Amino acid sequence: MLEWMQSPHRRWNPLTRQWVLVSPQRATRPWQGQVESVSEISAVEYDPSCYLCPGNARAGGARNPKYTSTYVFDNDFPALATEGPPCATDKNGLLVAESERGFCRVICFSPRHDLTISGMDLDPLEQVVDTWRDQARQLEAIPWVSYVQIFENRGAIMGASNPHPHGQLWATEHIPNEIATEDTGQQRYLEGHGSCLLCAYARAEQGGERLICGNPSFIAVAPFWAVWPFETLVIPTRHFSGFESMDPTECRDLAGMLQDLTRRYDALFATSFPYSMGFHPAPARSRDPAWHFHAHFYPPLLRSATVRKFMVGYELLAGAQRDLTPEMAAERLRQAGG
Repeated sequence: MLEWMQSPHRRWNPLTRQWVLVSPQRATRPWQGQVESVSEISAVEYDPSCYLCPGNARAGGARNPKYTSTYVFDNDFPALATEGPPCATDKNGLLVAESERGFCRVICFSPRHDLTISGMDLDPLEQVVDTWRDQARQLEAIPWVSYVQIFENRGAIMGASNPHPHGQLWATEHIPNEIATEDTGQQRYLEGHGSCLLCAYARAEQGGERLICGNPSFIAVAPFWAVWPFETLVIPTRHFSGFESMDPTECRDLAGMLQDLTRRYDALFATSFPYSMGFHPAPARSRDPAWHFHAHFYPPLLRSATVRKFMVGYELLAGAQRDLTPEMAAERLRQAGG
């Protein structure tokens, strides 16, 4: 590992069955590129101009109820619809399109405008987890829904259009690309090794240098194959495939894990840390023994609250690459927890 911490090498991601180039010798290179403005958390509990605050009118014209905990509504500007055009294919099979039905919903985590997951207490966070589970169960029961993707974009540089604490849910007719790729990776591992990929990986990381934090039900690691500088993977210690299999203790422990990990992120650069986060359950109605429920955090910050990683050049044209090793990132996130 010492040579790996100092010399260029590549690492295998068994989930996606792809390689990532790691170049630790570049971690100290000078930076004269773009510098981001620092996102600040609102100081007000209620913002009369916010279209997600209780009682306010939304951008699409509907008015929110005066909700007091989590609140879910159909996105006023959805990326999907429940009806679509017929399939179309040209004679050469090059121009192919088909309809994609689905649902898009917004999930407000709290009525308070000035919070993020890291600032929420455990009880309200557990209500968020329960809402995710209920929404997934409801939508997965629809026969034509194949996948329910729950995610959060935090921070303006991640494309969040409103700072009010919220996430999204997209339920799609077909299985998305990333899920299909991870499904293949987990199936191949089970066939080749006779065990679940993420069960084996969680055991391998217990007590190791990439482990960041944990509780009885979940661990968070900087995965060996991470691409983003402070990327993390949240893995249940028990094998199950989706939200519907979680018991009350695991729901509360997931809330605790999200609270712990996001607080470490915020402490790392003393800022409201931006990220895209999402859960990967198995496809709807699947009882696939290979699939292990998990969550990904993809934060863009690289060296400070104002310097971020860009996916350009070699990474767009050839393959993923990173400078800061996962071992270095995990150590810094462990220290950020005090």
